[in-house]
Amino acid sequence: MTFKQINSYAAMVAVCSGDQRYGGEISFDDNVLVRVLAGELKVVQADRTLYCAAGDTVLLPRKQPATLIKYPKDGAAYQAVVMKLPTALVRAYYAENAPEPARAITTDVLLYPKSPLLQSLFASLLPYLELEHQLPEKLLAVKIAEVLEILRSLDKSSDGVLADFSEPGKVDLVEFMEANYRFNIPLTKFSYLTGRSLTTFKRDFKKAFQLSPQRWLLQKRLELAHYQLAEKRRKPVELYLEVGFENLAHFSYAFKKHFGYTPTALIGQGEGHRQAAN
Repeated sequence: MTFKQINSYAAMVAVCSGDQRYGGEISFDDNVLVRVLAGELKVVQADRTLYCAAGDTVLLPRKQPATLIKYPKDGAAYQAVVMKLPTALVRAYYAENAPEPARAITTDVLLYPKSPLLQSLFASLLPYLELEHQLPEKLLAVKIAEVLEILRSLDKSSDGVLADFSEPGKVDLVEFMEANYRFNIPLTKFSYLTGRSLTTFKRDFKKAFQLSPQRWLLQKRLELAHYQLAEKRRKPVELYLEVGFENLAHFSYAFKKHFGYTPTALIGQGEGHRQAAN
């Protein structure tokens, strides 16, 4: 069972929890800060996978696709505090506080060292879930400024994420899709992230791949799943979220329809070959 606690009077703060493995793709319009309280969070980017345990704090960059997989660990259900950093307020902060001169723009998720400052920050956010009136705008701005000061003090590279207000420009479609096909985000989001209208995206995609986006994405995800099952010996329940499927049943159905056998049958074939070799 999964649960999300949120208060409409302070919508930038939420508590997420779950006693089973769950997850999905994201591409936020604002930077998001996550504090894992229990369980484990797995963040999968195009070329990097990050594991966050209880006590870890991670910054998820805006406009960057990723898969978040949350699951219990050591007998404890997953629980995390999530804070959205509204771009307008972050921009206002940097208008008065110049970023590091040598900052390098980065799209990587940032994992922060454990610190009493972060522990105190998230403890101060939890009471916001009990508010019975709208959080004052000035107080929200002060809280965002506090967050930014803490993050910048803990990791100088934070400005590379926080002070990047650029919008996606037109990029090489083939290169982008080959790096990000596993993320199950809408075509409208793919088109936006590649700097195209949806119509232009579909036209350029068909020209580049000779297939519709939906069919190409499905094939690529299933081929990746096949490799992970056959070569890496992973289990279907471990990977279906990472290869762009929302649930295990849909993954198994699509896999069998494409290859003619189920994921578990493929695993069984591998086991049989190893036993014969021995």
